Amino acid sequence: MFQWSSYFEYNPIDPLLSSNDEILKHFVKQDLLNRKEKDLFFLENAPVVQKIIKKQQPNGSWKSVSKNQLRYPAINYSLIETWRNFRILVEKYRLTKENPAVRKASEYIFSCQTDFGDFRGILADQFAMYYTGALASLLNQAGYEKDPRLNNALEWLLSTRQDDGGWLANYLMSLNLTNKEVNRLTSQKASTITERDATRPSSHNWTGMVIRAFANHPQYRNRPEAHQAGKLLKKAFFLKDKNYTSYQDAGYWVKFEYPYWWNNLVSAMDSLSNLGFLASDPDIKRGLDWFHDHQNQSGLWNISYSSKHQVKNSPKSKNMQLWVSFQICRIFQRFLDANRNF
Repeated sequence: MFQWSSYFEYNPIDPLLSSNDEILKHFVKQDLLNRKEKDLFFLENAPVVQKIIKKQQPNGSWKSVSKNQLRYPAINYSLIETWRNFRILVEKYRLTKENPAVRKASEYIFSCQTDFGDFRGILADQFAMYYTGALASLLNQAGYEKDPRLNNALEWLLSTRQDDGGWLANYLMSLNLTNKEVNRLTSQKASTITERDATRPSSHNWTGMVIRAFANHPQYRNRPEAHQAGKLLKKAFFLKDKNYTSYQDAGYWVKFEYPYWWNNLVSAMDSLSNLGFLASDPDIKRGLDWFHDHQNQSGLWNISYSSKHQVKNSPKSKNMQLWVSFQICRIFQRFLDANRNF
């Protein structure tokens, strides 16, 4: 067992290696045990990967089956569905632009980029900083970190920060609009709102999603703006999000999924570990201690610890539990390695 794993009361490696998920076991051996595994030659042809790729449309997107498409035609549901599948291929299974399906999907996402630099369509014609950040993060991981189109997205994100250094979901959240008006503007054809009140406090949920784009970029992760946002994020651990109308409940911090979608403690700590924060930082220590204290005797962690967000026991949730637990181990490995002692 390595230094990072000695912090746990229960061994998390054995249950991960005992799973039936061959791809997961490969990454466990490679990442956590530092074994020189053979190239994962079977990955692109794995049934779970091919099942996703076979549904890809000729333009690189995935077709949405949402019943809301007819009701809200201004929303690009194909972009949402592409994000859903792209994160699995890139973040979970680590395919890059060397793979034709990933390359086609990336170009489709870039086709949704505006002259401002944002990726638009998920909130109809309105800016969406949190979705732009999430998509930019995946494009980083897919190998586009040197692409000027991606840099344009990151620069746009830097220009949309609130004065406190964090982000809101979109500009509408900073204006005195009713929920009804916000819903109309983000679901129907409307002019893009380009004004905002930058003095309004940011939201930790949406800051957590945006910050992934910087944490996964080899240069931008060193930007002082990214570290300022990271400080805001870690200070908000386990707190209610008072600056957004939904996702306010503090329980969202401990409702996990992988690949990442919304902000939570696992995704936030993942980003912060890549931004260079130390395990000795009081807020980081608080997060690490929480994982230590909530580990199951099996060596794994639950998908949800929130009484308001229960998860049904199913083969899908059991597999999700394995991948979430794997990510928690990777987070500890980064924070507790020999150069960043706890």
